[in-house]
Parts: sequence; structure tokens; C-alpha cells
Amino acid sequence: MAFTMDVPDEEAIEREVLEQVKPLPEDVARLQATAMGNVDEIMTLDINEFARKKDILQSIESFGADSMRRSAAKNSLLQVRVGSLSRESEEGGVVAKGLMDLRREMEDLDPSLIDFTRTGIIGKLYNPVRAYFARFQKADSAIADIIASLERGKNKLNNDNTTLEIEQQALRELTLKLMKEIQLGTIMDESIEGQIDAAKSRNVDPEKVKFVAEEVLFPLRQRIMDMQQMIAVNQQGVMATEVVIRNNKELIR
Repeated sequence: MAFTMDVPDEEAIEREVLEQVKPLPEDVARLQATAMGNVDEIMTLDINEFARKKDILQSIESFGADSMRRSAAKNSLLQVRVGSLSRESEEGGVVAKGLMDLRREMEDLDPSLIDFTRTGIIGKLYNPVRAYFARFQKADSAIADIIASLERGKNKLNNDNTTLEIEQQALRELTLKLMKEIQLGTIMDESIEGQIDAAKSRNVDPEKVKFVAEEVLFPLRQRIMDMQQMIAVNQQGVMATEVVIRNNKELIR
């Protein structure tokens, strides 16, 4: 991404997220080779070999399950953490409250609001210059406390961002793994479908064709759809985290 001082909108963040989790060309080539090997194994299967058939069906059933389970756990954790940080931001938070307090103190010290030329009886009883510097001395301690509070808030925001960036990176890695698994499954799907059509025209055992179509291809497609939905959830998690991180950076600045 090119250097910019502009804060991107959510669409820009989404495009950036998608670009970061795309499998590399060399990964796609390896997935292609693995998928073709898997398809050959399936299409040459003797459906009477129960042990081999069981292994294939178990592999299809567990396909992508670990990535989806870990993604769901990570999203649950991030939802709580991001929700808590967002509520703090909406309620003011340490930094936002400190900035508002500092602004009020500085406005109270605005010399343009004080008439230093006051004369007459009131001027003799009330010295505006002395009163202003008395107010300044009193505010000095309050401002020091506010600045110390802002520094603590800055440190907290930095710590929050460090934690969020670690969690976000873990979610990106899980999303990349899911993308590779979907790529593998999709290549297998297309190849199996083509070979099923060819098998029907060659009068291959209809029981084997039925087995491949119903017990291999159908659950494979269901699992691909499940993983696609999980990727969408992961992307929302990464985007929500990115928004909080960038808002925190703005507060820190």
C-alpha cells in the first residue's frame, strides 16, 4: 500500500484485507497438484474397500474444521475486546476525556475574555491582572494532572493496539489458511464434477458414481460454503479491529 496520511474508509480497508489474504501463485500451483492427486485417489477408489473409503470420507468431513473452529474462537475473543474498546471510545475514554478537560482549562485561561483595563471602584476592589495570574497558578496544577492522565491514556492505547495487532495477525493467518483450503476444495470440486460427467458417458458403475456425487462431492461443496461464510466473518473481525487501531492512533497523535 502506498504511503498516505489519509485515513481510509471501510471499503478501502476491506480491499486491503482481501489483498493480504490471497494465496500466492506458488501456493496455488501446489494446491493444484494436491487437488489432482486427491481426485485421482477418489476416482480410482474401489467402493468395496471399506477402510480406504472410510479414510476418504473422514478427510472430507474434517476438511477445514480446525481452521473454522480456531477462527470462531478468535472472533469471539475479538468481539468482546473490540466491543469493550469501542464502548470506552464512545463514553469518552481516558484520552478523550483528558483532551476535553484540557480544552476547558485552556479556554478559562483565554486572556481575551478578561478586561484588564477595568477602572473605577470595581477596579480598585478587584485587580484583573492579579486575579488572572491567581487563576493561572491554580490551573497550572490541574493542567499538569490532565497531561499526566493523557500520558497514561496514550500508553494504554499503545498497549491496546499491540494486543489488537497480535490478535488481528492471527486472524489474517487463519483467513489465509481458509482461502487455501477453499482453493483446494474448489479445484477438486470442478475436477470431480467433470469426471462424474465423463464416467456417466462411459457407463461406469452407477453405484460408484452415486457414491462420489453424494458422499464426496456434496459434503465437499457444503464445507466450501461453510468456509466461505467463515472468511466473511473473519474479514469483518479484521476490519473492526483495524478501525479501532486507526482510531487509537488518531487519539495518540
